[in-house]
Amino acid sequence: MDLLHDQQTINESIENHDIQTLVEILPSNIKDHLVSLEQLPNLLEVVIDLGRVPQVRFSTKTNSLGDREITFEDITHITQRIGDFGGDNRAGIERTLHRISAIRNRSNKIIGLTLRVGRAVFGTIKIIEDLILTGKSALLLGRPGIGKTTMLREVARVLADTAHKRVVIVDTSNEIAGDGDIPHPSIGNARRMQVSTPLNQHSVMIEAVENHMPEVIIIDEIGTELETNAARTIAERGVQLVATAHGNTLQNLIRNPTLSDLIGGIHTVTLGDDEARRRRSQKTVLERRSPPTFEVLIEIQGRNLVAVHQDVASTVDKLLRGSTFKPDIRSVDESGAVKINAVSKQSIINDNSNDPDIQLTKVTDNIDSGDVKNYVRTIRIMPYGINKGRLQKAIVASSLKIDLVNDIRNADLLLTTKNYYRKRTKALREAEDKGRPVYVVRRNTLQQIEQFIKAISRPNELNRSTPEIANALEEAEKAVAGIKDGGKEIELNAQGAYIRHLQHAIADRYGISSTSTGRDPKRKVVIYK
Repeated sequence: MDLLHDQQTINESIENHDIQTLVEILPSNIKDHLVSLEQLPNLLEVVIDLGRVPQVRFSTKTNSLGDREITFEDITHITQRIGDFGGDNRAGIERTLHRISAIRNRSNKIIGLTLRVGRAVFGTIKIIEDLILTGKSALLLGRPGIGKTTMLREVARVLADTAHKRVVIVDTSNEIAGDGDIPHPSIGNARRMQVSTPLNQHSVMIEAVENHMPEVIIIDEIGTELETNAARTIAERGVQLVATAHGNTLQNLIRNPTLSDLIGGIHTVTLGDDEARRRRSQKTVLERRSPPTFEVLIEIQGRNLVAVHQDVASTVDKLLRGSTFKPDIRSVDESGAVKINAVSKQSIINDNSNDPDIQLTKVTDNIDSGDVKNYVRTIRIMPYGINKGRLQKAIVASSLKIDLVNDIRNADLLLTTKNYYRKRTKALREAEDKGRPVYVVRRNTLQQIEQFIKAISRPNELNRSTPEIANALEEAEKAVAGIKDGGKEIELNAQGAYIRHLQHAIADRYGISSTSTGRDPKRKVVIYK
């Protein structure tokens, strides 16, 4: 505990010094307003735009700094006190973790700056430290600003100082180890290789392996096909990779043709008649092409909240086959203890009954019967005779959460063409027998498919928050309380599949068993001990 306290004290001292270093490069009129703010230790960014009043951003709000507009002289004052800008329009302050990003006009003159505070946070990777220490390659995903680079920096220090491994950081923008030739102390004994331009990142990755015999390579922001290929080459040589990539979830990577190779790559396979019948799918399916470069994938959903896919190959296969999966959800409570499988954002809720498998993506931390609007439908479509490439293009262009499945039992609806619908095949009859809606487009064109996507995006009874849904969830909450008070079995009122899924989720949240019984429209949830 004393060691932890000492390290935290050192980090706070470094951080306070680093923030002061950032403040010192600002013109006096901006600096005077900034230092007077009580929230200065929580500073995220200072935004400088020509002809506008400067702004300062914190995690919860944005403030203006005075009322004087920025001039070219103010911008020049700052740029003369920082390092050189690279090909990615980023610069830094020597021996700090701050990042200064430039906005240029058509003449290549700087007309805006974003000064982002860089911090070294000790203990950031406690939530995934056991995974990192296994030696498996791990890929970190998350939205911009959520802390991927901060976590990557701490990974480097822990592997170098605690696990005593030979760690090399490929630092494209000097964001992991700070600007200048001497790396920031937050990376411990890890070594840092700078990259002259982002276009050369892939070659420096290979150079690190060939010249410096690392056991671990740390990379921030893999984003091109060349970098993806270099990562695969490194992994095949037995070196542990820990990296970040663009995207929030595993599904984002699957739909990204450039980065999908990091998780094995996706290609189209034509099945034989017997195999297609055995799988109960179309003859043309998507499959994983090769073993993933990264064995573990971590979706960073919050400062103390992650979703972990410990077997990327298995999860990708399930996604492509339309099967459900559930990542390990990890969180850190107020005492600092790591909890696994807590309810979290974007976790998939599975119905443990025989209901039609309507998946929900949860975008709130708590189930609240009065706030059903926080549940967002993930629509699962079984395409039949539809061009999958055009359908995927239409899905990517939309803002909807849509997955493609190959089995009508896992689908919310079936999409086909007018010609296929006329044939009345077994697949169409099965869809109608199971009560799945069948949507028909006249022609197999992108325009027709896009019109279909727009049509299903309109509000409908499956994604509307209504008093009926609120009452049904309140009934489930009361039933759970009754079971906890000693009840053995409580039967709820009959509901549709969507509401039953919400009721099952409530039972699952409290660790109470539930199932569904009866046939539609009288099918209902039973909650039991």
